[in-house]
Amino acid sequence: MAKLTSELLRPVDPAHALDEAALLRYAAANVPGFPGPAPALALTQFGHGQSNPTYCIQASAPGGGTRRYVLRKKPPGVILQSAHAVEREYQVLKALGAHTDVPVPKVYCLCTDASVIGTPFYIMEYLEGIIYPDNTLPGVTPSKRRAIYFSTAKTLAAIHKVDVNAIGLQKYGRRDNYCKRQVERWEKQYLASTGEGKPARDQRMLDLARWLKENVPEEDSSAGAGTGLVHGDFRADNLVFHPTEDRVIGVIDWELSTLGNQMCDVAYSCLPYIIDATPSERTSYGGFQHTGIPDGIPQLEEYLSVYCSFSARPWPASNWKFYIAFSLFRGASIYAGVYHRWTMGNASGGERAKFVGRIANTMVDCACDFINRENVLQEQPSIGFQVSAAPWQEFGREQEGSISTKDQGKFVPSEKVMHLRKKLMKFIEDHIYPMEGEFYKRAQSTSRWTIHPEEETLKALAKKEGLWNLFIPLDSAARARKLLFEDGSLVSPGSSNDLLFGAGLTNLEYGYLCEIMGRSVWAPQIFNCGAPDTGNMEVLLRYGTKEQQKQWLVPLLEGKIRSGFAMTEPQVASSDATNIECSISRQGDFYVINGRKWWTSGAMDPRCKILILMGKTDFSAPKHKQQSMIVVDINTPGVQIKRPLLVFGFDDAPHGHAEIVFENVRVPVTNILLGEGRGFEIAQGRLGPGRLHHCMRLIGAAERGMDLMVERALSRTAFGKRIAQHGSFLSDLAKCRIELEQARLLVLEAADQLDRHGNKKARGILAMAKVAAPNMALKVLDMAMQVHGAAGVSTDTVLSHLWATARTLRIADGPDEVHLGTIAKLELRRARL
Repeated sequence: MAKLTSELLRPVDPAHALDEAALLRYAAANVPGFPGPAPALALTQFGHGQSNPTYCIQASAPGGGTRRYVLRKKPPGVILQSAHAVEREYQVLKALGAHTDVPVPKVYCLCTDASVIGTPFYIMEYLEGIIYPDNTLPGVTPSKRRAIYFSTAKTLAAIHKVDVNAIGLQKYGRRDNYCKRQVERWEKQYLASTGEGKPARDQRMLDLARWLKENVPEEDSSAGAGTGLVHGDFRADNLVFHPTEDRVIGVIDWELSTLGNQMCDVAYSCLPYIIDATPSERTSYGGFQHTGIPDGIPQLEEYLSVYCSFSARPWPASNWKFYIAFSLFRGASIYAGVYHRWTMGNASGGERAKFVGRIANTMVDCACDFINRENVLQEQPSIGFQVSAAPWQEFGREQEGSISTKDQGKFVPSEKVMHLRKKLMKFIEDHIYPMEGEFYKRAQSTSRWTIHPEEETLKALAKKEGLWNLFIPLDSAARARKLLFEDGSLVSPGSSNDLLFGAGLTNLEYGYLCEIMGRSVWAPQIFNCGAPDTGNMEVLLRYGTKEQQKQWLVPLLEGKIRSGFAMTEPQVASSDATNIECSISRQGDFYVINGRKWWTSGAMDPRCKILILMGKTDFSAPKHKQQSMIVVDINTPGVQIKRPLLVFGFDDAPHGHAEIVFENVRVPVTNILLGEGRGFEIAQGRLGPGRLHHCMRLIGAAERGMDLMVERALSRTAFGKRIAQHGSFLSDLAKCRIELEQARLLVLEAADQLDRHGNKKARGILAMAKVAAPNMALKVLDMAMQVHGAAGVSTDTVLSHLWATARTLRIADGPDEVHLGTIAKLELRRARL
């Protein structure tokens, strides 16, 4: 079961008792902000862990005011050489806390004077959070389990992205020959903990050590990329999670940290799939691959794919056998040492420590079995995730990615994103810009409601180049992949469908790419990233059943069909979605739909096959439980497309915005999404990312306007000099750049908060971005049109169409007034707090 940090505390073991008076004197003199004067001190001990004794200090000042701290010290008695180095723990925690975004507790002081409380120690911040001692996560919902494991993988990637040179840890250890040295070290530790009056020695451990020495990967000899900061004991129960959110707030127990081959960390964190090493008196210690993976916990390949995606590291199949065997060998050596200390009476893990000798032997069994297997990891990453296929050497420290040190700035795209961004920009410049004129000609001809043949050619090329479905976030892809492909019937690794679920990007990472697509009104659909398809695919990814996903999501992901979203109604103010009047009535095995919708974008497209419609299933239910969403086949009898609507004269053919009447439209009950009364819940999940995508594209539209504006100003002469030389133009150009950069940072911050906190907690910043981006784009595009003169308001340039699109986005997905209201209410609530 999950445990709060405070639930792991117990009375101090008599063998680990401290001189509390001496500790109080030291803490009062060396811990900033320590309560005083003469605080009352309460000392308890953490029962979790078997290594360095760890205590909770609760200091209460007279008259109130209590603070908690954590003290971590070397154990008493004889210990192995180089073990329990609390000085190194303090060093790495201090560097990470001061210079990076890796979540670690703040450290206050280090005491190397053993005379104070018997051994060296340090004092750090107390984190009240959740620790998961059991890797199966009992009592946790499947979706939460998945989020916890993915957060674990992302946190490990964050550690491995740290530039140790930038934070002063370049001498924290040797990078080269890490595995070779580690095997030798742990073999010596094992020999020192066993035999000759100590616990019995297992000859197979020595045989395993010999095999490891003979099979050290070639990449281990290098000090280049793929080496860096290694935690050394990275596992779920060394992570403190936020009390209410599925994110890590503290990585603890850095005793074994050093510099070296980081894949050792990765393999060690994957051991729950191989073995359950939780100390207990049971006799079976099989991992997930033996006992079955609990519902919600990702497959091993999925977990690795998330790590590889966030760390920009290649798939580790070639040397996976070594890394797992090494992790088991090292674990067996550690547990042998813990068991030896337990027999001597100075292990800090309490009664649990007496079982670790048995686990050490089981680890040896498991390692011997593992190295004799023929296949231990699939050759390619999980479907829907894209990881680097490049060698380790291509990922140098100077290029390490989006999880950057604080000194490098917050919004620094990773190498992976920069690579995709360059490919995307080149594709647009080489293939889409040259075709814009042809697309517009067809859109203004009698064939405007048909698809230009070149569009499908470009889509196939985009898919081939890996620029397909880039909008899909990791968590949505994971759910759909599990539903659709667990039996392997729809897709196989290495097929052209591998990129159905995009490149495994976060919302922040996608922001840099979506901006590029916004430079052309035609670009998003070429990459299968156009609205409303993206929002509809997101709905089906997050909320669709397996059958709904097979029938509708897969063709959408493949780009074979398109879709529409039917929500807005002409007879009511649809900015307040509780006003909608379209009815969805249950009649036996069908729902019957009656109502009128308009501004159903995408419905005019000949490829549009489905609509996601929002209507009311229960007019008497609570206000936000009346609405439901349902999938409607556009060819169902009773669906009547009345007319295309114009946006400032643009009908946006062949995409179009339709007015549609639904008259006694009978839809199977299996088409309902998530269940009756869940429409608002789905809408909020859909609209958060969707609104942000619009903002991202608007940044790109404004950049296109800036480019065209400057090009025009440099090439045209008025009143004896270039337009670019006129003072009024220079002033306006500078103001446009300022507003564009402000809006871009706001949108990126919104994307980052959406990734870290979710749609609900990020709603304030999302609302700000949704107001700021369209207004900024309108100003920039208006200035660009002004510089172009009469040409600017014509259809001879893209400016008027970009402007018209930007203007609609002050209304679409919620008018400015609604978002301003959200921002103001949150501000008032904050003031009351």
